[in-house]
Amino acid sequence: MPTSSVGRTSRASARGGRSGVTLIEMLVVVAIVGIIASITAPSVAAGLDAVRMASATESVAAFLNAAVNRAERRQQPVELVISPRENRLAIYTNEPGFTRELDLPDGISIDGVLPEDNAGAGDVRRLILMPGASVPGISIRLANRRGGRRLVHLDPMTGSPRTEIVASE
Repeated sequence: MPTSSVGRTSRASARGGRSGVTLIEMLVVVAIVGIIASITAPSVAAGLDAVRMASATESVAAFLNAAVNRAERRQQPVELVISPRENRLAIYTNEPGFTRELDLPDGISIDGVLPEDNAGAGDVRRLILMPGASVPGISIRLANRRGGRRLVHLDPMTGSPRTEIVASE
């Protein structure tokens, strides 16, 4: 039984066409992946900003707590310097070589220090924490690029910091 040459070529082309991916199929897949990526990118960025804000808030609270603890445990005055322009907090004591600094991550800024004093906004605030004395009742307001704000309060009664999410205005 001889087979015709027409049958051979149609089977060969049918087999060869199914083993690869056509350019149109590849473009459709790339387009679908692009659409999914463009839809999810804003929510991923918002999630990263929220994590950065939470982390920065906890870091500032821990830093303030460390300053208060150092004053009480070492029985030495501690200077707390808050610099909104540089997004930095620093602790200094009269102990030689002791300095601690906290730089806030990108996208998080010190939006203000409350209560506001007569100095201009963005100026450096210096506070002295004395052993045995009550701590100053201040709040540091942090902000991110998306308008989220949090407050870190230093409670003068307990001497411990607490955080608060500020509602959008």
